[in-house]
Amino acid sequence: MKNYLYLSLIPEALIASNLPPEEFGSYFATGVFRRNCDQAIFFEIDPNFQSDYLPISKLEELCKPHADGKPHKSVYLSVYRVLEHIPMSAFKNLYVVTSDGKVLELQPADFVPDTKPRLYLYQDLAPCKPRVVSILNPKEYTARLTSPERLVHVDKIAFCDLQLGALETDPENGDLGDLPYINQNHLRDCIKQVRNKGGKNNKVVIRSGGEFLYRTIKNGFYVGTGNEMLYYPMPSKEELENNHYNWWRSAQSAFGA
Repeated sequence: MKNYLYLSLIPEALIASNLPPEEFGSYFATGVFRRNCDQAIFFEIDPNFQSDYLPISKLEELCKPHADGKPHKSVYLSVYRVLEHIPMSAFKNLYVVTSDGKVLELQPADFVPDTKPRLYLYQDLAPCKPRVVSILNPKEYTARLTSPERLVHVDKIAFCDLQLGALETDPENGDLGDLPYINQNHLRDCIKQVRNKGGKNNKVVIRSGGEFLYRTIKNGFYVGTGNEMLYYPMPSKEELENNHYNWWRSAQSAFGA
């Protein structure tokens, strides 16, 4: 039986399993008896990478079928400082799971930065979880937050970008429409601060963003360090409706997210 290795972002953890990604995602979100209800986001990781920090050498020993032949659904190998110790070359596809276990697979693609300056709303996923307004594009944001020249930095970061709607161009009077952001006046203030000349590049909106609706994702997910970054684009609404309807329908509800 094959062994798989996954990096969960919520919570950050390295998990081994005998289940392939779609089966693992459904199990991880809903549990054995499908009584749980919790969104999940995880990468498949190449199990052949080497690490002096993470217990990869124990994968075969710990993750093997049970005595009755049933697959081992999950074995936690590490829950601390996992992201930073996985090399960029080991990241495979990303899986985004609704709270009722519907799985959407995302593949990495080339990142093309915007040619004009604009505002971004980022939801950091690991190793910390603030929601941030920024004037930096994803590549710049990654490089800045992981730069060892900064007093406060992380070794590697995973995040996604969220829609700002009309606030991007008119933070004072723009209509949020159906975007479900709390404390809207504070969000508007943060946007105005990073737009002003001489203002900060980044401004924390919420210290811990928590759960968010998948329908608010603008372009996709990112993971990187320094000048290295992987981009996992989110399908368009039309593609989701046409090719991933069950996932998209589930993602519309509450924190099916």
